[in-house]
Amino acid sequence: MMKLTIGCALPLLLVPFCAQADEGRYQLEKSGDSYVRLDTQSGEMSICKTQGSQLVCRVAAEERAAFQDEIDRLNRTVTDLEKRISTIENRQRDGSDKLPSEEEFERSLGYMERFMRRFLDIIEDFDRPPNSDGEEIPDRT
Repeated sequence: MMKLTIGCALPLLLVPFCAQADEGRYQLEKSGDSYVRLDTQSGEMSICKTQGSQLVCRVAAEERAAFQDEIDRLNRTVTDLEKRISTIENRQRDGSDKLPSEEEFERSLGYMERFMRRFLDIIEDFDRPPNSDGEEIPDRT
C-alpha cells in the first residue's frame, strides 16, 4: 500500500519542480544601459533594452547572421522555383506540352488492348479443367 501512495504522490511533487525549472530558463545580466539575456537551455543570447515599461529583446549579432543566411537561402529557393514555374508556363504556351495526337493515342490503346487480351487468356487457362485424357495442362510459367 505504501508503494502505491508514493507512486501516486511522485507526479504531484514533480509539478512544482518543472515550473521552477522553466522560471530559471533565462538569465539577465546588466550591461551598461541594456541587458544581455541568456537562454540557459539553448544558449541563445539576446540584447534587451527598456522601452517605456517593457523590456524589448533583439537577437544577438551572430544569431542575426545565421538568420540572414537562412533568409538568403530561402530567397534563392523562391527564385529557383519561380524560374521553374515560368519555364513550365512557357512550355504550355508554346504547345510543347500538348496532348498526344489521335494517332499516338490510338496506338497506345492498341498496345493496352493486346496486353489485356493476352492477360485474360492466361487467366482463362488457369480456369480450364484438365484435358479429356485426364492429363493436366502444362504450366505456362
